[in-house]
Amino acid sequence: MLLRFRSKEGIHRVQCAPETPFGEVVQTLLTKTLNKNPRLGSIKISCNGRNVTLDSISDQSVQQLDLKHGDMLTIDYEDQQQQQRLNKDNNINNPSISLNTKDLLKSAPKLPELPVDIELSKENGLIPRKQSKLCKHGDKGMCEYCSPLPPWDRTYKEENNIKHISFHAYVKSLEETTKTSGSSYVPPLSQPDFRITKKATCTHEPWPRGLCSKCQPSAITLQQQSYRMVDHVEFSTSELMNEFIDSWRQTGTQRFGVLYGTYEKYDTDIVPLGIKAIVQAIYEPPQDDETDGITMSILDNSFEEELCRVDKVANNFGIYRIGMIFTDLTDSGKGDGSVLCKRHKDSYFLTSLEVIMSAKHQLKHRNICHKSEQGIFSSKFVTCCISGNLEGDIEIAAYQVSTDGEALVQADMISGSTHPSMAWINETNEKRYVPEIFYTKKNEYNLTVKENAKPAFPIDYLLVSLTHGFPENVNNSEKEKNNDGYLKFKTIKGFPWSNRQSMGYSQDYHELKRYLFATATSGDLNALLDKLSNFQLLIYIGSLDILSSEEWGLLVESCRNRSNMESLMKLISTPGWQTLIMILQETM
Repeated sequence: MLLRFRSKEGIHRVQCAPETPFGEVVQTLLTKTLNKNPRLGSIKISCNGRNVTLDSISDQSVQQLDLKHGDMLTIDYEDQQQQQRLNKDNNINNPSISLNTKDLLKSAPKLPELPVDIELSKENGLIPRKQSKLCKHGDKGMCEYCSPLPPWDRTYKEENNIKHISFHAYVKSLEETTKTSGSSYVPPLSQPDFRITKKATCTHEPWPRGLCSKCQPSAITLQQQSYRMVDHVEFSTSELMNEFIDSWRQTGTQRFGVLYGTYEKYDTDIVPLGIKAIVQAIYEPPQDDETDGITMSILDNSFEEELCRVDKVANNFGIYRIGMIFTDLTDSGKGDGSVLCKRHKDSYFLTSLEVIMSAKHQLKHRNICHKSEQGIFSSKFVTCCISGNLEGDIEIAAYQVSTDGEALVQADMISGSTHPSMAWINETNEKRYVPEIFYTKKNEYNLTVKENAKPAFPIDYLLVSLTHGFPENVNNSEKEKNNDGYLKFKTIKGFPWSNRQSMGYSQDYHELKRYLFATATSGDLNALLDKLSNFQLLIYIGSLDILSSEEWGLLVESCRNRSNMESLMKLISTPGWQTLIMILQETM
């Protein structure tokens, strides 16, 4: 078959087979027909009004792109000579990237998506409906009154009071509205970026000495996000949350923790194609507790090194960082255990500083998404706050920052303000350009109007609320048998949590002996396994460097596969384990 390409050099034809990779077709056109050597990242293909970059489709075959014999495509690129000339004019020293067959056929590797995303992308999420009085057909028939609804249906959303649809329902709605008979696939998502991006075609000096309409950020209009990356936060056990809150009960000071767990399909009839974050463990990094806040050196390298060490332990058990949690509790003084309600619709849910902190964490934990032009889209990192409700009870609230909120923080366009419910818009300076920012709201006549956001706007426009809870009707023995992860860490209490020295607790050999020694020497393997299945204990043992990598692997396998005692029996006979027991025996 023949494909036709229109370029600045004219119209050219390239012979190919349906199974030929499209990158190879373009390579034949450029290097053999046109004798050009352009930059890989500058090649753009246009067909049927759709523009895509070559590296996003180079590994797909001509047949997969639905190209037919005689199709006309437009190709645009910048050759090395043009780029070198632009670099010289703009004092840019970045070397251009040459195009060769290896570069063309091996596009940037795609990072793997999460298993839950792969699973949900294959489902249609249709909402079934029963027959109504308006149906005139039999039991095996179907009509417009009983046919399944798409997962983004507006009427269903309003009837069930759904504020945010799931992320995969949102993606499918975009794909439905952008369906065309075109020859190439156009990703429906694009990660917003409000920073100045100097393009290769811009001939002026970089900001602040130059700016043009091509690189100038457009005006921004903020509105409530209609979808959410995660729909529900599930805490594996109530005991886990009680132990975290106990730090406030004992000291009256606030506490911060990092959530470890997994993302899984949210099986519910209300939210089609939903995702839930399952919290398996909490790690409290080094921090200074205060009654009205928390002080942490999160910009210190040692802080991230500490979390990376914990990440390695968590990854051994198939869990990873999925969010953060903090307390904001104040005793009411009534003596009945009630707390003050400080966060509500008339004050704030998260302060502007907390929203900015959450956005920075989300930017560090990007969501891999092959439906996005950039290969990433937003984040599944969640933020949980423990505070008092209107009844004076302790309550958990879960949130995420919108994609626009992430982009505003990334571009350094907003700051915290003295009014916690308002975000302050930064001024333009030599490091950033801040365009006009607006937000939409309902006025006193219930009409949607656009307001100028400067100098400050309500931070709620950047918030997405999630539901939360605990697992229902979980068969514990079956979960352990299936290794689903709900009870990987069977024991929560007993061994001190990390970095609680200010509360009078410390992780040392004395505590380890008190917690483990009697059980380890009793010969009761089941009791020993229960003791070992403690996240805080495993972090501490891992930090001692007593067990070899093989011995640590046996410990991990013992906790992960509780039905098989063979790994545990091998572990207790290893030199490393015997050394640990000997140290505990000699500890006074």
